Amino acid sequence: MILRQFLNSDPVAASYLFGCGGKASAAVVDPVGDIGPYVEAAKATGMRILYVIDTHIHADHISAGRELAEASGAEYVLFEGAQAVFPFHPVKDGEVLELGNVTVSVMHTPGHTPEHISLLVTDRTRASEPWFVLTGHTLMVGDLGRTELASNAEQGARALFSSARRLKELPDHIEVLPGAYSGSVCGRSLSGKPTSTIGFEKRFNKAFRIEDEDAFIAAMTADIPPPPPNATQTRAANAGIAR
Repeated sequence: MILRQFLNSDPVAASYLFGCGGKASAAVVDPVGDIGPYVEAAKATGMRILYVIDTHIHADHISAGRELAEASGAEYVLFEGAQAVFPFHPVKDGEVLELGNVTVSVMHTPGHTPEHISLLVTDRTRASEPWFVLTGHTLMVGDLGRTELASNAEQGARALFSSARRLKELPDHIEVLPGAYSGSVCGRSLSGKPTSTIGFEKRFNKAFRIEDEDAFIAAMTADIPPPPPNATQTRAANAGIAR
């Protein structure tokens, strides 16, 4: 397994390149800004980028996903229900993407946005069980993603409650690699530490700890911070819709 985390500061976001060095197969998740660092990282590790995956249609920044996919000859991946007007490789819940000895299992985890996915990653050279989960803006270190950027806040919170319960069913040792950290506008109590585990978040993440659905919805719809600048236009641009 090869894994590289890219911590972007403008906008605040986390991106990832990972895959199987032995089979020279990689994926990039949630790329932001200049595609050069991802291309160079793949080259330096001797891997070919097979998939570029956006966990969701972003509202806080312009995705570099389609540009990177085109430049690298990779498939650009979104959830099958994504409302995008350009061609993409659609994935569904439970689908598995192969990267040599590394597998990526797709989990539909809506709430932050309706099309949001998380990616459960296994390195078969180490174990038959998953090692980490890339959670985008669903589960972050210290909080969960805001729910009103792509739907009604209460509807989004209800979907996020189900997604959070599903993530809580993962083993405690599973590492959490989120799509944002402290300073991002997509969460309220985010930590500056950009990784965690399911077990730690179950104990210390206030939103993730809430077990009652009504209490969860009340918490997620209270004190919602201002939206990212031009959020509607940014999400439309990432979906290929001119605004």
